[in-house]
Amino acid sequence: VQLQACGGGLVQAGGSLRLSCAASGRTISNYVMGWFRQAPGKEREFVAGIRPTGSTYYTDSVKGRFTISRDNAKSTVYLQMNSLKPEDTAVYYCAAREGWGLYRQQTDFASWGQGTQVTVSS
Repeated sequence: VQLQACGGGLVQAGGSLRLSCAASGRTISNYVMGWFRQAPGKEREFVAGIRPTGSTYYTDSVKGRFTISRDNAKSTVYLQMNSLKPEDTAVYYCAAREGWGLYRQQTDFASWGQGTQVTVSS
């Protein structure tokens, strides 16, 4: 499956952004979809995941602020980011893999999008 992420930008602290990840090549209904981010000088880290069932899971630092969702008919996954903080500044990547588990490691995911920059100013 090929992934194309978009929706990044520059926002002030406390603001919101919605990222989108459009998939092509295969239906994503049997895929776990994830969002990762990589800040300058840091390792890429898991942010959020959504299973084929629609159940979601998040890293602790974004719980209550970010919401991942999916629209299988549109082969698209979203990441709604509210109450953004400067420490959320990073390149955000979407990822996909077939399966049903609670995948959090980069190596769990086979397909990756190109990344979209999110910058939060203080």
